[in-house]
Amino acid sequence: MSKLKMWDAHQSWETAEKIWDEGALAMAQEKPIKGLTKLPMMPGITEDTAKNLKWKAFKWMIVKDEKWELCKKFIKHPIRYGLGLVRSLLGKKPYVRDGDFFLYGINRIADFEQLMEDSRALLVVGFSYCHKPFECPSGRFTDACMHDAENPVCRQCFIGKCVNALPERNAIPLFIPTIHYIGGKILDIVEEHPKRKILFLITACEMTLEMFGDLGNMAGIKGIGVRLDGRICNTLKAFELSEEGIKPGLTVVLEPAQKQILELIRHFRTASTQY
Repeated sequence: MSKLKMWDAHQSWETAEKIWDEGALAMAQEKPIKGLTKLPMMPGITEDTAKNLKWKAFKWMIVKDEKWELCKKFIKHPIRYGLGLVRSLLGKKPYVRDGDFFLYGINRIADFEQLMEDSRALLVVGFSYCHKPFECPSGRFTDACMHDAENPVCRQCFIGKCVNALPERNAIPLFIPTIHYIGGKILDIVEEHPKRKILFLITACEMTLEMFGDLGNMAGIKGIGVRLDGRICNTLKAFELSEEGIKPGLTVVLEPAQKQILELIRHFRTASTQY
């Protein structure tokens, strides 16, 4: 891993991003990584899968919680989590949608930017493993990420760019292999930082964003889920295989969404007084 994140080594965001992008372009010309262009776009969640998906997701969260990690956390705070979960389950949708952005507990992206400016804000930024490059030096189906700016794969990876841009303080990057992993981590962070305002920004397929929504609302936190495109999961069977690490296809954050994510990170970095 790099001793110093790329953005921490420069005086301004513009300089850091320019140097990062120039390095990524140079490495792509010498050793391009696979699958980042002309990805086949998949249709959204199938009609059959979409039927009663909220309750299918609820069942999945319970049945697949093999170590009872989420159940134990729920039992620890049954009233707080129970009320949040019931409110979310009874609602039509757990989010407000703005293009590829799924907004949880907020109505506008501008609301999220305002929350970022709170001195108590702690930002959890999560990246689904399925848009890690095939050549990822840390492996794809894992919660590890070396985000080394000198590594040619990391330098071309959008995840690597985001993690290098995140401030050292007040931000927690996570790399998501399963929905239970991110759910457990979020609840752990909520319990470990009771005086902080926990916010989240995650990338995931639409299926996962539907499932994660009730869990996030249960925890009483606010944030944004960014929809992935490419070889996404659009059936429960594909989702189940993905949760087991069987994901031969690559997903991607579309370019407009990439720009918006980086703008949000920049806003938070500024709010965290990094520069």
